[in-house]
Amino acid sequence: MILKRMKRRHLREDAIALCERLKAARPDIAFGADLIAGFPTETEAMFDNSLKLVDECQLAYVHVFPYSPRPGTPAERMPQLEKAEIKARAARLRTKAEQALAAHLDTMTGRLDGVLVEKPGFARAGNFAAIRFSSETAPRPGALVNMEITGHDGRELSGVLSL
Repeated sequence: MILKRMKRRHLREDAIALCERLKAARPDIAFGADLIAGFPTETEAMFDNSLKLVDECQLAYVHVFPYSPRPGTPAERMPQLEKAEIKARAARLRTKAEQALAAHLDTMTGRLDGVLVEKPGFARAGNFAAIRFSSETAPRPGALVNMEITGHDGRELSGVLSL
C-alpha cells in the first residue's frame, strides 16, 4: 500500500521474487535497500511488512530514514504520523538492519575470499563487504588478494592476508 501511495510501479512481491531469483543464481550475493519509516498513513501492520522485508529479501545493507514531508508533494497532504512514532519506527528498523548485517557478516567469517584492496588496511569483498586488516605488509591499492576472514565487529569484517 505504501509503495502504491508513493507512486512506485513495483510491488513488494516483485522485490522478494527478484532477490530469490538472484540468490538462487549467486548464493553469496548481498542486497541493500533504502527503507523509509513512518510514511503518511503507515499502519503498524504496514511497518511490520518493512521489518519482514529485511528477512524476506535477505538484505545485508539497509539505509533507514524517517519520513519527513516535502512541500508541495501529495504525501504532504496525507494524514501524518506523530514525529515520535516515526522516530521510534526508524529506530526499530535500524535495529533490524544492524542484526541483518551482523548475520550477513557471520556467514563470511572463516572463509578465504578474493578481495580488492582500496587503501592500506581496508579492502572490499566481492559482495562489497568492508574488511579491515593489518596494513604492515599491505599490498598496493587496487590489488586483488586472498584474505582469510577472521571475524567482524557488527559493521565490518576483519581479516588477514593469505600468502
